[in-house]
Amino acid sequence: MEECLICKAPLEYLTQDVEMECAVCHRREPSKTRCVHGHYVCNDCHTQGMDSIFGLCLAETSADPVSIVRRMMDLPFCHMHGPEHHVMVGAALLTAYRNAGGQLDLEEALREMYRRGKAVPGGACGFWGACGAGVSVGQFLAIATASTPLAREPWGLSNRMTARALDSIGSAGGPRCCKRDSFLAILAAVDFVREHLGVEMVRTVPACTYRSQNNQCIGGRCPFWAQT
Repeated sequence: MEECLICKAPLEYLTQDVEMECAVCHRREPSKTRCVHGHYVCNDCHTQGMDSIFGLCLAETSADPVSIVRRMMDLPFCHMHGPEHHVMVGAALLTAYRNAGGQLDLEEALREMYRRGKAVPGGACGFWGACGAGVSVGQFLAIATASTPLAREPWGLSNRMTARALDSIGSAGGPRCCKRDSFLAILAAVDFVREHLGVEMVRTVPACTYRSQNNQCIGGRCPFWAQT
């Protein structure tokens, strides 16, 4: 059961920022998250090694974003929960979209996804009211359609994409599960892209294999529980 990356103790979430020192790099910064013994790991240290997804995605031939993200989840850098999912979801979709016939420069798109996804902090699902996996699919669509704040149709589509993903994630209820929320966001994106962009990615509904790692697993309320 993974919780604190330092001592494995349960995490606690505060309602107000307090100054924390990262137990890995010793940088001090405000945060609402720590373990019950006071350990804090910053987002950069939590996602160390995430750049390994570039090689995986650039070599990938599948048009199934769920399969792609699961391969990322099996890499050593990926934890049960964490802000790495905010990059991985969009990266898996960009890769599957390109492999399904979508037009984009994948390496350039992945680097932009990496920059944007890393800007969404851990805990956004509870503190912002917008799960980072849901934001990630909006970022994916914005990159795929070259959206900007002044765009018309791409601006609208990327916001609607985020809204659909967040509705799916919110309907499942809490507490968070980064794996469940990633799958829900990706499945919402597969359907949305087929409907609005005409690109047909492979739609696979996964069976959960992560429940033993999640102290807050919601069991039968999870849409992927019945698949196991």
